[in-house]
Amino acid sequence: MATKKQQTFAKMQREQRVREKRQLKAEKKQAAAEAKLAALNAPEGSEAELDEGDTTVQEADSVEQEELHA
Repeated sequence: MATKKQQTFAKMQREQRVREKRQLKAEKKQAAAEAKLAALNAPEGSEAELDEGDTTVQEADSVEQEELHA
């Protein structure tokens, strides 16, 4: 009967880094979603801060309409 190969320490470290990277990505995605939601729920007169790459509701609507007409 074949024995199970023992996992190397380097492989365990690589897998741990991948798990950590995925966790950070999920946290960033959640934070971005919360920020976007907060910006959408903010009163019209206030200037809500948006991260680079975020679009306002008006920009998103105009892009959608341009795509529909294209």
